[in-house]
Amino acid sequence: MSSEVIVELSDRLRFQRQRFKELMPTIPGTPYVFLTPFFVLFGAFLAFPIFYTVYLSFFTYQGVATDPLFWVQLGDFYLIVPKIANLEFVGLANYQRLLRDGVFHQSLFNTAYVFAIELPLMVGLAVGLAVVLNAGFTRFKGVFRSLMLLPVSANTVAYSVVFVVIVAEGGLLDAIFQVFGLTPLDWLGNGFWSRNLMAFMVVWRWTGYNMIIILAGLQTISESLYEAAEIDGASRFQKFRYITLPQLKPVLLFVLVTTTIGSFKKFSEPTILIGAGAPVKETRTIVYYIYEIAFQNLQLGYGSALTVVLVGIVMTLSLVQLKWS
Repeated sequence: MSSEVIVELSDRLRFQRQRFKELMPTIPGTPYVFLTPFFVLFGAFLAFPIFYTVYLSFFTYQGVATDPLFWVQLGDFYLIVPKIANLEFVGLANYQRLLRDGVFHQSLFNTAYVFAIELPLMVGLAVGLAVVLNAGFTRFKGVFRSLMLLPVSANTVAYSVVFVVIVAEGGLLDAIFQVFGLTPLDWLGNGFWSRNLMAFMVVWRWTGYNMIIILAGLQTISESLYEAAEIDGASRFQKFRYITLPQLKPVLLFVLVTTTIGSFKKFSEPTILIGAGAPVKETRTIVYYIYEIAFQNLQLGYGSALTVVLVGIVMTLSLVQLKWS
């Protein structure tokens, strides 16, 4: 079959398909029918929990409800929708409670302390490593990228347990300290070192992830900018200050915001450290405290208020970073 015949058959088929499409009736709202599964799942598993958490923050939880919320009867079909819980309206009492809650203040301080250590280390190290791997003189770049990204693949609980084993009394880190004639640190018994250990654990795990993102941003910067700067006699530091950093601004903003969100929702690391004997006061993060209040003490109303405040803090920090950038 010649190419002319194939082209002619293709044109006929396309013409017939177009005519058939024009003859078909147009049903309004058809796209929304296909989008319905998304909206149903989004409403059931994301939107409803968010709004119900805000609603629950104005109540105290009194236990599981047995009374029906409403019922539907259509002929022989009868459906009862029960209440989710027995609640007592308390207004702003839960928010007033957190203002004088010393444990909440301490957990918020612990979270902010870890965040203040993590952010500069994770971003600074990621930028430095990305610049080195992007340099022309660096060999075996693929191997180094894989090694740096490897910690991200580690399970959160698994790598936390490994760190606990390393820093435990008589563990690997103690042996290294003794080899150099240094006094081992009490990582799990001293609150200060336990809090810093939690920060170092997160830095180890997520620096490689940030590095890959920044490295991708570096590779989008045009070489012509650096060539023009060299012609003008710019030093390496000046090229980094006036070309690299400004061009990386969108990427750095993404890294800063995601690092901030991740730092304030830390749960697995403090759980493992506290279970290994670390002081609760110095290692309890705000998310761990919400877990204690809501799921161990079943104070769901107060736990919801804490959650709303946490979301407000993270949103505020993210907006400040967006505005600053």
